[in-house]
Amino acid sequence: MKFGMIGNGSWATALAKILTDNGNHINWWVRNQATIDTLKTRRHNPHYLHAAYFDPSMFSLTTDIKEVVKNSDVLVIATPSAYAESALQQLSNNAFENKKIISAIKGILPTKNQILNDYLFENFNFNISNYFTVLGPCHAEEVASEKLSYLTFSGNDEKVAKELATYFKTPYLNTITNHDVLGVQYAAILKNIYALGAGIAHGLEYGDNFLSVYIANTADEMVRFCKKLVWDLETLEEQKNINYAASVYLGDLLVTCYSLYSRNRMFGNMIGKGYSVKAAQLELNMVAEGYNASKCVFIKNQEVQANMPISKIIYDILWNNLSAEEGFKQIENILI
Repeated sequence: MKFGMIGNGSWATALAKILTDNGNHINWWVRNQATIDTLKTRRHNPHYLHAAYFDPSMFSLTTDIKEVVKNSDVLVIATPSAYAESALQQLSNNAFENKKIISAIKGILPTKNQILNDYLFENFNFNISNYFTVLGPCHAEEVASEKLSYLTFSGNDEKVAKELATYFKTPYLNTITNHDVLGVQYAAILKNIYALGAGIAHGLEYGDNFLSVYIANTADEMVRFCKKLVWDLETLEEQKNINYAASVYLGDLLVTCYSLYSRNRMFGNMIGKGYSVKAAQLELNMVAEGYNASKCVFIKNQEVQANMPISKIIYDILWNNLSAEEGFKQIENILI
């Protein structure tokens, strides 16, 4: 099976390391030639995960995304959600015919407020039966240092999801599968919003006691949204019996809220300390998916109509000039 990697940020680099460590040659789309030159000569990504070294014989690098798609059977799409459309719009509408796609995107594509499979169906007539996701509590930095991590592969065809997962299983990476391809994507989106809120709380100097109660309530809110989304879509009965305490849901929420590696937590921490959104973006110099996601989820929830007060308050802090102090006073009064 020939793999293609679309993206060259920290998560794409981590996934490329996993695949090549497992002996898989990859076709890798990288945005600029300078990064390609460094990967070839210095054997690492000059911008992300400097500790992750590669064998240059294990990849074919190019700035031509069409070449990567043409020469691959399975495409791993690992760009930040805000940049996915600009990358994929270079392709013809039949480019993904007879391909499988693994989404490693943890956000909503902002133009039409879509998750990736909806965008692919609308623009490429791509069937969700060939669409899979790879998500879970797995920081790129820990993958680079080969600390044991777990990833969940989800797809409507769980048998194929299990097959794809075998290509990623290494001594430092365990794999799990499930069939909740929609729910895991929205859980990944929501946990970034809540982690950004956890960072705001830290910046406001709330302590661990408060944070534990906050995270417990966000977990409940996340489950309410995911359940209502699935039920409203009238999906199969078995999809209503998801274990939301599993690692791809609760585990990912916990690590993103607590870990010092979490860029959403870092971004929120700056907001809590009084930075403007623009200043925090410039200081972080990385994409914090939770910022755009807070607006996208607010819009999506006009359709879903789940009870989402914490997410709404974080949205108001980031987009409607509600002060962080006032917003978290409101959150204090709704936690149980």
